[in-house]
Amino acid sequence: MADMLVAALLLVGAFFGLVGSWGLVRLPQTMQRLHTPTKATTLGVGGVLLASIVYFGGVRGEWSIHELLVTLFLFLTAPVSALMLARAWLHRERERVRATLPRPGASGVDWGVYQPIPEEAEHGAAPKR
Repeated sequence: MADMLVAALLLVGAFFGLVGSWGLVRLPQTMQRLHTPTKATTLGVGGVLLASIVYFGGVRGEWSIHELLVTLFLFLTAPVSALMLARAWLHRERERVRATLPRPGASGVDWGVYQPIPEEAEHGAAPKR
């Protein structure tokens, strides 16, 4: 029974690893490519680690904490590294978009800066636009 569970966990892990690798290669945008390795591949490695825990603990009777520590480390570091990569991409994208925008005040572009008309500013009336 334990061998069947180990085989099933290995197949599930291999499936998720394949899906994560395929998504990394095939998806067109950076944020989509970031999603597949952090989710699917993490589940794939988690399945393989669970199979290792079941095999060495259930079949061979050798319990070890190493697999649990690797699993914990993986599940803690994968989301954090994905968050850092996403933030770096967002900052880079923001700078790219900012470089393509016209400068404020250039070529008569109205940037929506409110300049009160002097008589309205004295009376505190809302501007009529």
